[in-house]
Amino acid sequence: MTSQPPAGRPSDRVRLGVCGLGAVAQAVHLPLIERLRDAFDISAIADLSPTLTAAVGDRFRVAPERRHATVEELIAGGEIDALAVLTSGSHAPQVIAALDAGLPVFVEKPLAYTLAEMDDLDTRLHADTTPRLQLGYMKLYDPAVRHALAAAKDGGYGAPRAIEVTVLHPSGESQLDHARLLPPPSDIPASVRTSLSEAGARLQRDALGDRAAGAFGRLYTDILLGSVVHELALVRAFAGDPTGIDGLWVWPDGAWPPSLEMTGSLPAGRVSIRWHYLPAYAAYREIVRVVYDAVTIELEFPSPYLMHRPTVLRITSPEDRGRHDEVWTSIDEAFETELVAFHAMVVDGRAPAAGAAEGRADIVTCQRAIAALAATRGIELGGEAAR
Repeated sequence: MTSQPPAGRPSDRVRLGVCGLGAVAQAVHLPLIERLRDAFDISAIADLSPTLTAAVGDRFRVAPERRHATVEELIAGGEIDALAVLTSGSHAPQVIAALDAGLPVFVEKPLAYTLAEMDDLDTRLHADTTPRLQLGYMKLYDPAVRHALAAAKDGGYGAPRAIEVTVLHPSGESQLDHARLLPPPSDIPASVRTSLSEAGARLQRDALGDRAAGAFGRLYTDILLGSVVHELALVRAFAGDPTGIDGLWVWPDGAWPPSLEMTGSLPAGRVSIRWHYLPAYAAYREIVRVVYDAVTIELEFPSPYLMHRPTVLRITSPEDRGRHDEVWTSIDEAFETELVAFHAMVVDGRAPAAGAAEGRADIVTCQRAIAALAATRGIELGGEAAR
């Protein structure tokens, strides 16, 4: 998008197309986009469910002729300046379609399932030096995270010795009970659902090979790339990407989703991530501890879907032969700040906190994690992960 708007439209109001109208779009993105009405206009929407598209279109006052079934139809309809991709599965096809149409893109995780998909994306992005893709790692925009990163830099804490993460993850339904969601759609044809499932399975095989995809495909796409990447983004922000993954353990047998533990090396330390799916647990809770030589940073995140619920930051350091604890919070909403950053990327060309490079790095890390698990289970690894 150029910095010059069409005649009669304010230069700072972006006409946004939204593809994917499911639970998180309804609970988080669409209400916040409407709240930021000086920055965005919900100009067009798309979803495979006609009833969902109609209901969301009515709720957010999208004209009937601007409601579509697919991202291709939405893009072909024109009259948008940027696209938000909020669908499930690998988002590479929708992102590529938008980039080919010259549109900047906000895309939820996972960006892609395979490095081959990333190669296709990179050929389009490298042709333009202006940032055109923002990856939805909202925790990078959390004010507590930003405050912690600034404190570490200004305080000269050095490289972390360790980063330790624990996630207690109740069911998605319990986290979204408050959101008054529309009923789940029942009008998507079975043939369409089958086609999407088969496409996802093919990408799992491309990434991991036939045997490992059969054993760990859903773990790779739905849990690692679908959730744990948020923790990897925080690790990257404080210490850089893991330089190696030496262990991934999954338990209890037969549980889905399971608990998992991932361990690995950082450029100057160690990382451990423990992620537990606990459907009956009372509330989402995540603790991130960053351990430096003389200081610790602790971040406690609440459920991401409770708007304006503060993340608690605690910085513990020595002072006068004793211990000093600084506790800091802010009710600024990470998802909202993320959308403001997307607006700045579209209008002013400002680089986002995460884009294609970060999406590629997380695919590499997640494939390494599956490789470690496959080795302990004696399961043959193939595809990109084997290479």
